[in-house]
Amino acid sequence: MLAPAGPCMELARTLVFEAKKSGVVMGSDRFDVLREQVRGQVIEEDDAEYDAARLVFNGMINRHPAAVLRVSQVADVMAAVRFARGLDIEVALRGGGHSAPGFGTVDGGLVLDFSARRGVRVDPAARLARVEPGATWADYNHATHAFGLASTGGIVGSTGVAGLTLGGGIGYLSRKYGLACDNLVSADVVLADGTFVTASEAENVDLFWALRGGSGNFGVVTSMEFRLHPVDMVHIGIIFFDATLGAQVGAAYREWIAAEPEEMGAFLGFHRGPPVPFLPEEWHGKPVAVIAGMWTGDLDAGPAHWQAMLDAGPVLGSFFAPMPYPALNIMFDGLSGIPGLQGYWKADFLRTLSDDALRTAVHYAPGIPGVHSANHFYPIDGAVQRVAPEATAFAYRDVNFSPVIAGQWPEPSENEKNIAWVRDYWGALHEFSEPGGYLNFQDADDQSRIEDTLGSNYARLAELKAKYDPDNFFHVNQNIKPAVAGAAQAAVPVQQPAVLQAEAVPEEARQREAAPPDANPAEGAAT
Repeated sequence: MLAPAGPCMELARTLVFEAKKSGVVMGSDRFDVLREQVRGQVIEEDDAEYDAARLVFNGMINRHPAAVLRVSQVADVMAAVRFARGLDIEVALRGGGHSAPGFGTVDGGLVLDFSARRGVRVDPAARLARVEPGATWADYNHATHAFGLASTGGIVGSTGVAGLTLGGGIGYLSRKYGLACDNLVSADVVLADGTFVTASEAENVDLFWALRGGSGNFGVVTSMEFRLHPVDMVHIGIIFFDATLGAQVGAAYREWIAAEPEEMGAFLGFHRGPPVPFLPEEWHGKPVAVIAGMWTGDLDAGPAHWQAMLDAGPVLGSFFAPMPYPALNIMFDGLSGIPGLQGYWKADFLRTLSDDALRTAVHYAPGIPGVHSANHFYPIDGAVQRVAPEATAFAYRDVNFSPVIAGQWPEPSENEKNIAWVRDYWGALHEFSEPGGYLNFQDADDQSRIEDTLGSNYARLAELKAKYDPDNFFHVNQNIKPAVAGAAQAAVPVQQPAVLQAEAVPEEARQREAAPPDANPAEGAAT
C-alpha cells in the first residue's frame, strides 16, 4: 500500500489552504517551496529559458506548464511528486520527449524533465547497463558499443530509452533478443506517494511485470538496468523500389523475413525517396518502398542474406556495408529524428502481412506527407514470440508484424490534410489488423483503444494501478484506470490531436486557463 503523505506534501497542502482562505491566487511563489526541496532548476513562465524548456519533440504541441523541473537527482523526483500532490496539479514526465501526443508536457502542471540525466554505466563482465531516464538510444548504444554489446532499442537514435521500453520497445534486434522490455532487469521507481522502490524479478515483482509494457502508469522510473548481448559490427542493407511495386516487394519480404535466421532484423517501409546518393535524384521525393535493416551474424555471410530482396523487383538504389551497430540506429535521425516537426501517428498489430494489407499500403503511398514521414512494418516474431503473453504486460506475443504510420511534416498549414491521410490509411489498414496496436506509436485520440492494446493483461494492470496509483495521479499517458473507482478516473477524456483539439473545444480550453490553481483538468495523455 502507499505510504501516508510526508512533511513536504503537508507543507504544500497548508500553502494551498492558506491561499484559498485569504483569497490569494498563488503565482510563482508556490514554486519557491519546491526550489527549496530540489537541486535541479525550476523554470517558470517569466524565466528566459521557459519557452525552450516547455517544448517537446512534436511541434504540433503547444502547451504551457506552470513550471518545468530539470531533475538533478532522485531526491528531486520524490520531492516534486509530493509537492505536486499537495497542490493537486498534474505532472508530466519527459525523457526523450518523442511522444507524438506530447505526453511530456501538460498545461498548468509540473513537468519533470530528465534531459540532464543521460548517463549510461556499462558492466561488461556482467553484461549489464544501468541507464538514467533522460538517456536516448544514441546515448545507450554509444556507451554499450565500446564493449561490443547492445540490446534491443529504437529505430531512431534520439528516441528516449525509458519511454520506448515502458511501452514494449520494438527494434532491429527484436527477432534475435526480444523487445526492449524483455531485456529489462530492474528499475528504480518513485511511486505516486513520493516513496522510492526497486522493481525486479526479486522484489516488487508485480510492479516489475507492469512496467514491461504498461507505459508510465505506475510511477516515475529513475533508473533502468538492461541485459546486454554481443553485438558489434553488423552488415547494413537498404534497398529502394518503386512504391507501385510494393505489393510484389512486400510479398517477397514476407516470405524472406520468415525464412531468415533471427540474426536478420529488417523492416518493410513506404517513404518518399530521401536525398541520399545511392538513390537516383529523379526518385527524390517520390513514393518508394524500402527494405532496411541489418544482419548481425558473420559479416562475410551478410551479402548473401540480402540477395533474395535484391531479386524481388527492379531496384532503384541500394546500400550495403559493414558498420558499427550504432551507425544504423542514427541513420534515419536526419529524416525522422528532427524536433519541431508536426506529427501524428497510428499503429496496429498484424497477424500476417497479408496481400490486402500490402495493397492498402500501396494505395496510400502517394499521400505520404513528405520525406520525414514513414510507414513501417516491423517484424516481431522470433524471440518476441518466445515470451508468454502473460509474462510481461506486453500481451501481443502471437502476431508477426507491427505496422506504424508516423506522419511528420514541417508546415502547420498542412496539419488537417496530413492528419486526415494518416487516419484514412489507418482506418483502411485496421480492417486487416488486430484490435490493439503498438502503444508507443499511438496518438492522444487512441485512449479508447487502451484495453484492446493491453489485451488479456488489462484487468491485471488495472488492479496494479489501483494498488500503486489508486488516485490515478500518473494519468498523463495512455491511461490505465485503477480497478477501484477513483476521482481521477472520470477526468481522463479521449483527446484529439493538438491541432484539431484547439479548433474543436475552444471554450473548454478557455475554461481550463481560467480555472483556479487547485483545479485538476486531466489530459488524456501519457509519458
